[in-house]
Amino acid sequence: MLGYGLDSSILILIPALLLSMWAQHKVSSTFSEYSRIAARSNVTADSVARMLLTLYGMGNMPINHVSGNLTDHYNPQNKTLNLSDSVYNSNSIASIGVAAHEVGHAIQHNEAYTPLIFRNSIVPVVNLASSASMPLFMIGLIAGMMSLVNIGIILFSATLVFHLVTLPVEIDASSRALRLLEQTRTLNNQELAGAKKVLTAAAWTYIAAALMSLLQLVRLIMLRNSRRR
Repeated sequence: MLGYGLDSSILILIPALLLSMWAQHKVSSTFSEYSRIAARSNVTADSVARMLLTLYGMGNMPINHVSGNLTDHYNPQNKTLNLSDSVYNSNSIASIGVAAHEVGHAIQHNEAYTPLIFRNSIVPVVNLASSASMPLFMIGLIAGMMSLVNIGIILFSATLVFHLVTLPVEIDASSRALRLLEQTRTLNNQELAGAKKVLTAAAWTYIAAALMSLLQLVRLIMLRNSRRR
């Protein structure tokens, strides 16, 4: 053992780190590729978002232009759709796919989609648990107080739960997006294939985050068990 953070157990995180690096590269390169291809309909992502929201009776929802690249998100607290510099007012296949994905989240919220409601409800608990878990774990490990170590592990488990429940939320939002783009004929079949590649690449970042949380939890348990010997 070299001390927490430098022990050999950190090697268990390598697969998640590699997957995370690959996923980030994949989403960046795929978005970049399809952001250079304009949809034949020539509609912009914000216009598509407005149209899809209107179809579900949410035509008055604000669609904001936010700074950054791929900072797009639906805010359930104030019920706003937020599209980034690279998506808002763009007519690319990638941008339309991303905008439709965020509309998918808005629809989930409007329909009280259970995984989304559950994820939103645990956010305050997860934030508190994630900030307290590692300090408690390290203090317990250094002081030899296994009760604090166990509390730290339990609290960290909340992070894994959050990432696991995020997966169906994101996958469902992408499925809704592609289905709507096809039904409204916003994108043709070839363009839909491109949008699907963009959204699939984005999904890998959530898979990588879940794997990282899982392996980190396994690592914490390994460290705890090594101190019991």
